[in-house]
Amino acid sequence: MSEQSSTHTIIVFDIDGVIRDVSGSYRRALADTVQHFTNNGYRPTPADIDKLKSEGIWNNDWEASQELIHRYWQQQGESRNQSRIDYETIVGFFQSRYRGTDPNHWNGYICDEPLLLQSEYLENLTNAGITWGFFSGATRASATYVLEKRLNIKPPVLIAMEDAPGKPDPTGLFAAVRHLEQANTSPATVIYVGDTVADMYTVEKARSQQTDRNWIGVGVLPPHVQKLLSRRDAYAELLLDAGAEIVFCNVQDLTPARVQALVG
Repeated sequence: MSEQSSTHTIIVFDIDGVIRDVSGSYRRALADTVQHFTNNGYRPTPADIDKLKSEGIWNNDWEASQELIHRYWQQQGESRNQSRIDYETIVGFFQSRYRGTDPNHWNGYICDEPLLLQSEYLENLTNAGITWGFFSGATRASATYVLEKRLNIKPPVLIAMEDAPGKPDPTGLFAAVRHLEQANTSPATVIYVGDTVADMYTVEKARSQQTDRNWIGVGVLPPHVQKLLSRRDAYAELLLDAGAEIVFCNVQDLTPARVQALVG
């Protein structure tokens, strides 16, 4: 679609579960970390992780790991104040699994993440007059790895973990929009594409704080929830209940034509 969109639209993408499949990387590292720090007492299942993230405040996987560890030991009768596990120690172990053991040449789970979109998809958005960028809770190094090295986006408009408070705080989303907004135009419609409840809550908070523009949340089902129809449908309902306007099985289903329909 080469014709310019009649309404200026910005799409901001989350990365994990939207741009790349992290079920065998971030989520695997999370499960490894919890298992390690519970002395092999508990390894969370994908459904356990989804249940925690459905609370809408555990977008950071280091913090999610710590929370599941705390909850396990509480069930064993230990209070949070008794915890002997330092947060930085949790982060270090997690990163040893996710990035790997070589700081100069990553050799961890990140190396095997399947991509969920092709660069041609982004080119089609550009050709349709749609501006796009990224706001992710991933570290800048991890996000840059997939965007620059694997998708060859140089330089991407990216707000990463180090740049803004964690979701559902919309500060990072606002920052991405500022980078992408064209000068001397009326406020663009903003579509934020994410795969979690926290992502949809971020849109809701953005809407309440900046009322001068149209905010639209679009949900994407991460691959790990699509293996069973019942689980796929339940997860889609979670995203819709959290504020998603529509939910897709793959980000590339959000075509320029679909964008135009959503914007109206």
